[in-house]
Amino acid sequence: MAIKDQLNKLKENWLLILLVFVVFVFMSGGLNMFSGSMNYAMDSYKSGGYAESMVADMGYQRGGYYPNPGYNEDFAPEVEERVVTKTSSMSTEIERGKYYSSEAVLKSIVTASRGFILNENVNQHDEGWKAYSSGYYTIKVPTNDYSNVLAQLKEIGEVKSFNENAQDVTGRYTDLNTQLETERSRLERYEQMYAEATEIEDKINLNDRIFNQERTIKYLEDAINNIDSRVDYSQISFRMTEKRSNYANIYFVKFYELVDNLVDSTSSLLRFAFTIFPWAVVYLLGRVVYLRVKRRQN
Repeated sequence: MAIKDQLNKLKENWLLILLVFVVFVFMSGGLNMFSGSMNYAMDSYKSGGYAESMVADMGYQRGGYYPNPGYNEDFAPEVEERVVTKTSSMSTEIERGKYYSSEAVLKSIVTASRGFILNENVNQHDEGWKAYSSGYYTIKVPTNDYSNVLAQLKEIGEVKSFNENAQDVTGRYTDLNTQLETERSRLERYEQMYAEATEIEDKINLNDRIFNQERTIKYLEDAINNIDSRVDYSQISFRMTEKRSNYANIYFVKFYELVDNLVDSTSSLLRFAFTIFPWAVVYLLGRVVYLRVKRRQN
């Protein structure tokens, strides 16, 4: 058959050829989509498909799940047993020369209450007859003895300032415990999935999940323990200052101060003189003119 005849046949059957082409393209695209779906499913399974499907509905994110143990605005009014933390700060002034004896009383009060001094910082100020001591102490005492310890500390010296703060953390404490139980249940599910997994990649993936989950649980446990310690032990910031001498601000004038005052006074006098001099000249000239005019009139 000649080429011209073949072209004529193609022109006569162009609609059929177009239909075959469309069907071919559709089948190719469908096969590719199907193949892609199958590959995605296989890859998902190989990379932990069994584990991933379970993990997804748990809301787990790669890199570890960290709940927010921060302040919870819900103060949990339904909880009858409240969780309250107490802190206070106090500043006292003691008699001059009795700093170290007063410090001994302070430490005996803390020891008798089964408390602890977490930090102490004692400083010596000035020298000679003007010298005085001051100190700052961070104290932890059992909450049950907190009020009694405060009362005893107030007797050490004259109270100059006192501030007390009580914070209700029931909502936060309840929320942390709820989150902890949730994360422990999630860890149990991971461990069960690990025991049932047969693929090596599944076990590796789940092992990472378990590690991150244990870290999350430890994070929550530490936050709860921190609140427990603040509830069981109240903190007192105590400052004690030795009374200064009534003559501490009295001193003999120094020679350089006398010279300095002399220079300042002289400078002030010269400024005044040079300021008033032009006005004095004007006054004198006016006075002279006035007297001459008056004489001529007489």
